[in-house]
Amino acid sequence: MSDVTVRRIDFGYFVRPAEETGTGAPRVEPTLGYLIDHPGGAVLVDTGMGSHPDVDAHYQPRRVELGAALKGGGATIDDVRYVVNCHLHFDHSGGNPQLAGTPVFAQRTELSTARTVVDYTLPELVDFAGVRYEELDGEAEILPGVLVVPTPGHTDGHQSVVVTTGDGTVIVAGQSHDHATAFTGDVLGRHAGVGVTPAWLDRLLALDPKRVLFAHDNAIWTP
Repeated sequence: MSDVTVRRIDFGYFVRPAEETGTGAPRVEPTLGYLIDHPGGAVLVDTGMGSHPDVDAHYQPRRVELGAALKGGGATIDDVRYVVNCHLHFDHSGGNPQLAGTPVFAQRTELSTARTVVDYTLPELVDFAGVRYEELDGEAEILPGVLVVPTPGHTDGHQSVVVTTGDGTVIVAGQSHDHATAFTGDVLGRHAGVGVTPAWLDRLLALDPKRVLFAHDNAIWTP
């Protein structure tokens, strides 16, 4: 669809502690959302980082508030008609309460986990005044050319968004992988028959992506 585009939204960054990186050293990671400009209404994939004293002490976040982040991307909160959270951890759903009344698409499994598992996320980001969930069970085309595809792994209810644009298919893969290098490794491993790759990877590649975008990496995967 020639009139559909995808814009990056910068929500700041945080410091992942050494015990979580697998490298023995801390790593600074961006927190990125993506705004899908669509004739049927703008779709925001992820809404930034929530705040809590324990979270702040652990991750040392440097947040860009939702309104400021959208302004940096040439948009406003009022432009957002739909929200898709790749999952409901605090660093992907922090701005949801500011979008009360806006439909939020989430996998039923993800929403159930966020509501029942202790310390999974910040509860106030999940259930708040005016929240409006559209619960999904698997794939769903939420607008023409905007397809939500389950990509479990980081969480059981993780999902990605596949967007048909004028210059090809763009996949907003969220935290399906921590970074583009990991995605590359799985794609090559699939071709080489080496290692274990996610069961859903064939589904994403069959959609012929020209670009794959991530929540915690500025790098973009291209075939």
